[in-house]
Amino acid sequence: MMKKSESSDTPTGDRSPGRRPSLATSTSLTFVTQLTVSIASLVNVVIISRALGPAGRGEVVFLTTVAFISAQFAALSVSEAASNIAGGTPQHRRALASNSIVLAVLFGGLTVGLLVALFHIFPDLGPHAGAGPHALMMIAIAPLILQGYFERIVQADYGFKIVNVAWLIPALANVVVNGTLYAVGAISVASAFGVWVAGQLVALALLWWYIAKRLAGFGRPNSTLGREMVTFGIKAHGSRVLMWGNYRLDQWFVGAIAGARELGLYSVAVAWAEGLFLLPQALSAAQRPDLVRVNRKAAGAQASTAFRILTLMTIPLVLVTLLMAPLLCVGVFGVGFRGAIGDLRILAIGAFGIISLKVLGGALIAQRKPLLETIASVVAFLATIALDLLLIPRFGGAGAALASTVAYTAGGATIMAIAARTLSIPARAFIPRRADLITTLVSVRKLIKRLLGAKDAGTTPAI
Repeated sequence: MMKKSESSDTPTGDRSPGRRPSLATSTSLTFVTQLTVSIASLVNVVIISRALGPAGRGEVVFLTTVAFISAQFAALSVSEAASNIAGGTPQHRRALASNSIVLAVLFGGLTVGLLVALFHIFPDLGPHAGAGPHALMMIAIAPLILQGYFERIVQADYGFKIVNVAWLIPALANVVVNGTLYAVGAISVASAFGVWVAGQLVALALLWWYIAKRLAGFGRPNSTLGREMVTFGIKAHGSRVLMWGNYRLDQWFVGAIAGARELGLYSVAVAWAEGLFLLPQALSAAQRPDLVRVNRKAAGAQASTAFRILTLMTIPLVLVTLLMAPLLCVGVFGVGFRGAIGDLRILAIGAFGIISLKVLGGALIAQRKPLLETIASVVAFLATIALDLLLIPRFGGAGAALASTVAYTAGGATIMAIAARTLSIPARAFIPRRADLITTLVSVRKLIKRLLGAKDAGTTPAI
C-alpha cells in the first residue's frame, strides 16, 4: 500500500456521511435490494419475451450479455483494489476515484477494439441486432467498468443505501419503460437494449455525483496508485473469472451434451437455487468495509461469526426449498418442468459451500490475500469440469446439479482450511453456538420487517 507521503491528496479524503450502519442493517438492506432487483428482472424477462418472441429476446440477451461480460473481464477486478484502498487509506480516495475513470476508459477502449476485430473476423458471431444496437453495446462497456469501480469506492465508506439505489434504477427502469412501450405496441430490440443502457448510465451518474459531493471528490490521477490498483486487481481477477465459470459452465455443458430440453429443466432449477446465494452475497458486501479496517485476527473472528450466522439462517431456507421444489418448478412453470424438481433439490445443498466461498473468500481479499482465495475457486472450477464431463452424459441435468453441489462444497471446504490458517480461525469457530441462534433469530426478525416494509423497533446485535 502506498505511503501517505506519496499521495498528492490531502488527508481529508475520508468524509463519511452520517454514522456507520450496523452490519445487520447493511446486510438486510442489501439483501432486500438484491431480491427486488431479481424480481424486477424476472418481470422484465416476461415482458420482453412476450413482446418480441424467442428471437427478439435472444437478441436482447446477446447484447446485454456481451456488454456485461466484456466489462467484467476488462475490469481486471480493479474494483477489489478500490474497495481495499478506499477503506484502508482514505487519504488516497481522490486519486483513487480519478484513476478509476482513467482505467475504465483505457480498459473499455481496448476491449471495444478487440470486439470490433472479433466481429469483423467472425461476422456471423451472434444474432444480427443491427448497427445501432451494436454501437450502443460498445459504448456501454467503459461506463459499466466504471460503475463497478465506483460502487466499491462508495461501499467502502458504508454508502450501501446509495449503491442499492444504483442497483435498483436499471431494474425498475426496465420494467416501467419496457412495460409502457409494450402496452402501446412500440417496444423493439433496440428500445429494450437502449433502456437497459440508459438505466446503467443513470446509476453511474448517481454514483459519480455521490463521490463528488458527499465523499472526497476527484483529484489528480496517481500513476503509482494506479499500478497498485491494477496489480492487486489482476491477483483477484482469476478467482472472479473462475467463479463466473462455476456459475455458468455447467449450463453450457448440459446444453451441449444433454440437449436443449434438459438445459431448459436445469436452468429453471438454477434460477431458483441462486436465490439461496443472495444472502451470503449481501453479507459479504456489507462486511467488506469492516474487514478492510481491522487486523487479520479480528477479520477472522468477524468472518467466522458471519459464517455461523449464515449457516443457521440457510438451514431452514434449504429445507423449505427441498419441500417446496414441486411447487417452485411445476406450480410456477408447468407440468413440463417436473424434471427440474430433483435438480433443484440437489443444487440447494450446495448453498452451504457458497457461504464459505463468499464470506471467507471475501475476508481473504479484504486482508489482501486474493491469491489464496483463488485457490479455492480453482478447486471448485476443476471439480465442476471433471464431474460435469463424468455425470452429465449419464444423468443429464441431475448430473450437472450433483457436480455443482460437490464442486461448491469442495471449494467451500478448501477456503475454510485456508482462512483458518491465514486468519487464525480455530476449527471450533465454524461450529454454530447457542448465542448464534439468538442473534440469528433477532437478525431474521429484522430482515422480515424490512421485507414487509416495517420500521425497526430497538436495536439488533451486530452479526
